[in-house]
Amino acid sequence: MSTNPVRLDLVERLQLQYEIDRLNADYAAALDEKRFDDWPLFFVEDGQYKVQARENFDRGLPLALIALESQGMMKDRVYGITQTIYHGPYYMRHVVSPARVLSQEGDVVRAEANYAVFRTKPGSVSEVYNVGRYIDDIIKKDGTLKFRSRLCVYDSEMILNSLIYPV
Repeated sequence: MSTNPVRLDLVERLQLQYEIDRLNADYAAALDEKRFDDWPLFFVEDGQYKVQARENFDRGLPLALIALESQGMMKDRVYGITQTIYHGPYYMRHVVSPARVLSQEGDVVRAEANYAVFRTKPGSVSEVYNVGRYIDDIIKKDGTLKFRSRLCVYDSEMILNSLIYPV
């Protein structure tokens, strides 16, 4: 009995879709649960993380609120978040859409997903904190998907207070 190449391709695409959606779900859970030490581990060693306004992204301008170029820089950010920055406490909740796989070249998958981050301060109502899309380059490393780069392009024109936690 021969294997149907179209069927195999569909199974492989569905598996990839599942793995990317799982990566996004695990990423969101780590941030929502304030497991910030886990955050850099979603990236390869020289992974990049950037939070940029849609206006700058659309115009090809490089200015970003946050631009980190390695796990080391992300770990420094985590240290700042957990040890040095003082702010009123709040909870975050990420809602991430299913990803769209845009392309695959070799081991690198380009994918996009929409996100919304809500913030709730104790004793207060929830509010929309940040909304946008993730543009990701993802690679499989040691059998696990990791971000080579994550660009968070936010639509929100105003960032409430300051951007402390990763989105």
